[in-house]
Amino acid sequence: MSSRHCSAVFAVLSLVALVACREDMQDQPRFKPMRPAGLSGDRDAPRGPVMRTISRDDTGSTYFNTGYLGTQVGNYIPFPVNRAVLERGRERFDIYCAPCHARTGDGNGMIVQRGYTRPPSYHTDRLRNAPLGHFFDVITNGFGAMPDYAAQVKPHDRWAIAAYIRALQLSQDAPATMLPSGIALPSPPPALPGTPGSGATTAQTEPQSGNIQAAEGPPSKVQQNAAKKNEEREQKEKQVEHK
Repeated sequence: MSSRHCSAVFAVLSLVALVACREDMQDQPRFKPMRPAGLSGDRDAPRGPVMRTISRDDTGSTYFNTGYLGTQVGNYIPFPVNRAVLERGRERFDIYCAPCHARTGDGNGMIVQRGYTRPPSYHTDRLRNAPLGHFFDVITNGFGAMPDYAAQVKPHDRWAIAAYIRALQLSQDAPATMLPSGIALPSPPPALPGTPGSGATTAQTEPQSGNIQAAEGPPSKVQQNAAKKNEEREQKEKQVEHK
């Protein structure tokens, strides 16, 4: 057999081998929905959950995942609340909630101070009386200008935040009769001129733009710059009027 014939035979055999190894995407080795599978005894590709097991993210309680009892929001935490739960709630609250609601829950967080819509204070009668399931539902689905945080905060942590909000409300509105004997209420903090503090910021001793007036005394650099800008603006307006 000539070398030319050998080359032709080798080329044909190589082509056959390549065709035999070809596998289309539609013939991938995978299970197809609603198709039989040969690996299981019932030859059913969709597999059900293993008996006597549940997902680790599912407690088997609809209330745990929604905050609703039928069509009404519930008013209890679906697991025991202890110090560890409240600490976890405070940690998650400070991360996800405090930028808008502030750490004290008054709604004057740093994002609000930069122009974002201000949320209501937790210390109003409406939210003091709101059921715990309401806070869980708002974190899950959002409310008004607030987006939902279902992707960022797991259900257990949402309940922990709700529990911490209730503790936060109590801390700002607890009656004096709840104090242990021998402990007196602390004196109120001194009033400071300038920007009032919030849960996210501390009070500033010098006034900022749009805030209350500081105590009488020599004008600060901020006041001097503001007065200078006002004078320049008034001069420009007078020049325009003369023209």
